[in-house]
Parts: sequence; C-alpha cells; structure tokens
Amino acid sequence: MPGEAVTLQLGHYAGCVGAHWWGLQAAALRGPTELRPSTLLRAEREPGGRETHTPRLVALELKGGVGALRLSGADAEAPVSWDGEVATYLDCDSGGSSAPRDARSRTGDAAGGGKRSSSAAAPGTSAASSQLGGSQDLPSGSRVQLWSDYLSVPLHPKSLYVLRQYLHEGDCGCLEAFGEGESLLQDPGCAEELEDRLHFYAEECDQLQGFQVLCDLHNGFSGVGAKVTELLHDEYSGKGILTWGLTPVMSDGGDLQKNLYRLMNTALGIVHLSTHSSLFCPLSLRGSLGLRPRPPVSFPYINCEASLNYHSSAVLAAALDTLTAPYRLCSSQGSMLHLAESLNFSGRKVVAAWAAVPFPALPGCSLADTLSAYQQAVPWKLLSSWREQRVSCCFAQSVVLRGIGKASSSPCPAKQPLSALHSWGSTQQVLQHYLHTIFPGAFSTAHVLQQPCSTLPPYPQFFSPLLTKEGFLQDKAPSYPSAAVESVPVLAALQSSPVLQALLRSLHRDLQQLDVRRCPSFFSAGVEQEDFQVALEELRTLSQCYETGLGAEDSEDEADSD
Repeated sequence: MPGEAVTLQLGHYAGCVGAHWWGLQAAALRGPTELRPSTLLRAEREPGGRETHTPRLVALELKGGVGALRLSGADAEAPVSWDGEVATYLDCDSGGSSAPRDARSRTGDAAGGGKRSSSAAAPGTSAASSQLGGSQDLPSGSRVQLWSDYLSVPLHPKSLYVLRQYLHEGDCGCLEAFGEGESLLQDPGCAEELEDRLHFYAEECDQLQGFQVLCDLHNGFSGVGAKVTELLHDEYSGKGILTWGLTPVMSDGGDLQKNLYRLMNTALGIVHLSTHSSLFCPLSLRGSLGLRPRPPVSFPYINCEASLNYHSSAVLAAALDTLTAPYRLCSSQGSMLHLAESLNFSGRKVVAAWAAVPFPALPGCSLADTLSAYQQAVPWKLLSSWREQRVSCCFAQSVVLRGIGKASSSPCPAKQPLSALHSWGSTQQVLQHYLHTIFPGAFSTAHVLQQPCSTLPPYPQFFSPLLTKEGFLQDKAPSYPSAAVESVPVLAALQSSPVLQALLRSLHRDLQQLDVRRCPSFFSAGVEQEDFQVALEELRTLSQCYETGLGAEDSEDEADSD
C-alpha cells in the first residue's frame, strides 16, 4: 500500500479548488469506489457510531477569507457565543432581484473574529452546502463569494489556520508580494504553528507517502508556498511533494502595478516551488500567465463563466481529482513519488496539465470509436496557461481516463470507420495504443477507471443540454427539461512537454523587458533585486530543460508571444 498523503491549501483560490475537490472525494464514497479514500481522507467515528471523513488538510487563509463555519466546520479558536441581533444581507443578482447572500444565521467570521454559528448543521455538511441544496439555488454562482460557501465536508479543528496579519480583500492590508509571504513563515510563531499541524497529520498516518500543496501563484501566497515546500523538503526528505500553482481568471483592469506584482509573484513562485517539490504543475483556466492577455480556456460542453472562482475552480478540481488518481487507486502500488519520478527526469520538474471535462463520448460507443475522431488533435485542453498547441511531441506523460466502463467497449455501428484502435480488446489497451500513436517515443502510462467524476451539488450545473445524466453526449438536446448531470467522464494528463519551454521563456522575456525598479514596494517587502535577477536566470535555465532542438518550432513560439 502506498500510504496516506497530507494536503496543504495555501491561499483563497487554492481554497476554492480544494472545496470542490473535497466534495468530489466525499461524493465518491456514496457508492463503490476504485480510489482509496484513506489516502487523503481520515475516517472518524461520531459519538452515535456514524462514520465521517475529514481531509488531512492544513489550510492557510487570510482574515475575512473563510466566512462563518458551522460547528461541523473548522476553526482554530474556541467558539464564542453571540446573543445579539442577527442581520440578513441581500445581494442583487443579474436580473435585479434580491436574494440572501447567506440564508443562515451568521455569528461572525471564522477568519475574522474566530466566532462560529451557534446553530447546528447536519453532520458532514458545511453551513453553505446545506443552504445550496442544488443548482437551482445558485443558477450562475454569482452569489458565491467564499470557498466556505460550498465546502461540503467537515474540517478537523487542526485544519484551518488564519493569517490575521493580512486581509482577504480591500485596498490595503492584502498579501500582495512574494516577500511578504516569505516573511510570514520566517516568524517563529507562525512556523511553529504550521509545523505543529503538519506533525499532527503526519504522525497519524500509518505510512506517509508525501504531501500535496495547492498554492496561489499570483499573490503573496507564492512566497508562503516557497517557504512551506522548503520546510517539507528539509524535514520530510524522501517523501513526495506534488505542488499545484493555481491562478484564477481575473481582469487585470489596466492596473499596471497589480499586473507586475502578479507576474513577479508567478515567476518567483515557479522557480522556488519547483526547486523544493518533486513535481510542480501550474494549473489555471487563464489563457496566459504573462503580460499579454489571452482568452480563458473554454470547453465545448460546459457553460463556464471563467471569471467566477466558483466555476473555474470546479473545472480544475475535476482535473485535479483525475490527475491524482494514479497514487490513489486501490489496484495500484504506485506512490506520488513514483508518479513524480516518471515525469521529472533531466531536471524537468515542471509539468503541464491537460484535461477534457467532460470527455466527449457517446453512450454505448467504444473508446476506439471516440478516439478515432481525434487522430490529428487530442480531445483535451491545456490547463497550464499557454496558447492552444497543435499535437507535438512530449517527453513523458501520465494519462487517466475515467467514466468509460465496459458498457462502452462495444463498437457503435456506422459511427466511425474501423481503425487500428479497434483491434485492441480492452479500454486500457485502446488508450495506451492511442497515446503511443499520437506521441511516438514518449514514456506514457495510462490508467482507466470505470468510476466517473461526480458532479452532484454543490458542484455547479453549468453543463450543455447535450449531456445526459451520466455526462455522455447526445445527438441533439431533448425538447423537454433534462435531468441534472450527476457525473461526467474525464480525460486528464500530466505531461513533461516542450510547451513548457515557451511558457517559461515567455515569463522570463516579459520580466526582462520591464523595468522592475518601477515597483520598489515589491522589493521593500523582502526580496532583494539581486535575488530576483538570480531567480530570473534560474527560470531561463529551467526553460532550457524542455528544448527539443527544433529551431523552427521554437522561433514560431517566440514570434507568437511577442
């Protein structure tokens, strides 16, 4: 057995992705599962004998970033009773009507004053998940403000650690710069508190295989992540550290300083996080991490409002839940360190993520039929913030397909002509042959799960009417209102790919062309300009690890990003 893993959730957008991810894992426990829940979740017995599961999670958040959590949620402080009046706040939706921002009694902000609601929630639900009920309560997600609004699992009291020195929102007092984040973890009290929580979870594991780090990349939490991964690397030598650098889709709004801060935080974060991690993956629906704006990633069968964290984080959570399956499978003996070592050779510790959410499959059709339509262009989208790429080579990849079971193994008459894919017997063999055909010479591992990705509430119902209840495609939308989509098949891949050369080099070039001295406040927060230039050189060196020797292709990438 590979063992258990501990997750660190650093920042608000990391919390948005994490809240959906924990919900997906909890939903999988409602039936037979091919994934070991004990890898990421702790089983506990309530006084009445009911079994609940809580994440092995340490979540760092800023003051005001969590909201009110019920008694079944988490707080680092003792509950404080409140006997005063309770106000109900109304928000106007896009149609002009008013609806409660929170239909529950709020007695404080877990991140703001350490106060909890005195009313009880159903076991295993958060305050918000009991309010949401289903997609009809949140038609667009426009009223979802915080990740605690759709957190559907209880957290252990050791999980949430609120950094009260900074505010989640506002014109001042925000954690904006990399150096500010580093300084937080240099404070002895903060470092001791974090280590205490890490030791609590690490010591209760029968066999600790490593750590997953979900970290905001665009703000000062990139500095927090740099220190956290350095701590993990030094104290837990030999354990796997998989780090996901998360960036929301946001409007830079013409604020040059904010945009420069984001760019510098991202570059420093990539360098430091990849240095101390076994594997680092930037993950976002943003079209670009650089200065040049690009449209966000879109998927053909979901109506995702990418600027809503509630929506974009749901897509990333589905991809993350699928990408991490290799070291969570009941049938696999591989650990997260094995996954990292299969991809990070030759100094390539940064990988790109790709996903098809949902995977475009027709009900009852074989995987060979579906993939035959994608012989020239893979059916997934890049989630690592670079332009759409035509199919090219990759050095190594780990691919997971879920939700395509034995029922989809028989050919679909007259849908597609027979191909070499149809000569393989099992779904796993079909996928493996497809990968070897599209990426000849690459080291490819493939896993196939019959279990789909659950999309039950509070997961947003932003799916195309062409999808069935099980997430498969129909020829046309039904003339009557269709049932909610309860699950979808997903195809996701981690790739060590030449596309990362262009992404990393683009970041380096953008910063080289700028006069960073125009942001003295960034450097006064704790980063020396000399250290910043050293990091830029490390970023350039890292990009060179992904060179293929195809000068023409590299020149084309340069021209495209100018």
